Amino acid sequence: MIKRFLIVDGSNLLFQMFFGMPARIVNKQGKPIQGTLGFVGALLKIIRMTEPTHVVVLFDGEHENARSKLNTDYKANRPDYSQVPEEKNPFSQLPDIYAALDYLEIQFAETEICETDDWIAGYALTYGKEMDIVIASFDSDFFQLITDRVSVLRYRGDHTIVCTPDFIKNKFGVTPSQYADFKSLTGDTSDNIKGVDKVGPKTAAYLLDRFGTLDNILANAEKIEKPSIKYSIIGDTDRLRKNYKIIKLENSASLPFVLDSLVYRFAGLTTTDVLKGIGLY
Repeated sequence: MIKRFLIVDGSNLLFQMFFGMPARIVNKQGKPIQGTLGFVGALLKIIRMTEPTHVVVLFDGEHENARSKLNTDYKANRPDYSQVPEEKNPFSQLPDIYAALDYLEIQFAETEICETDDWIAGYALTYGKEMDIVIASFDSDFFQLITDRVSVLRYRGDHTIVCTPDFIKNKFGVTPSQYADFKSLTGDTSDNIKGVDKVGPKTAAYLLDRFGTLDNILANAEKIEKPSIKYSIIGDTDRLRKNYKIIKLENSASLPFVLDSLVYRFAGLTTTDVLKGIGLY
């Protein structure tokens, strides 16, 4: 039997479902459940799609972000959900989602020091040569982890996309191993990371095709033919190095579970079964 490890970016899926549901849904007691309903439904569909032998769901906790010390702008564009009404706060339904995961007997954890990205990278880099790994998330940072055995699943029902090395090459013109370099050059609006002026995706892909890595681009910047790009790269050298430190995912975080504790056997439960089981229906 092929071992397949499904790693779910729980916070990413929560936001997708909470804000993606067409309307606010309440149960018979008047309790909002649209985020929980969407999360459980999507998770069960992802499990049916991937047929994993191991599953974990990981969430970002509320704590100081070490990457913000490198760049105070990092994720500074994200709203402070402690200041929004409960009905607009996706975290308000997190206790019910945790109850649903307990009911499904799926292990989950919330970060206390690092980011979810670090845990997911740790698992992918530790086990990605011995088993197939599927990372369920819309966070493009995980593209750098893709290999022949590690893929990124972007769940959209019937329009779900599984991102492979060929997908990355066709979409961006770089290999997954170059994706952190690519994103360092182009920036990332979702994380409030500014790229280099005059360097868009096509230019970044060209530079990486020619020089291979960001380090080699910086070491050979004088060889870049177009003056505006050359001087932009040279002028933003420090920012590029900081961007890379923020974006590059390493196997450095202590992982919350050993692999053997994440074995999973799907019992065929439906979303209704789960919500009834935790008292929401």
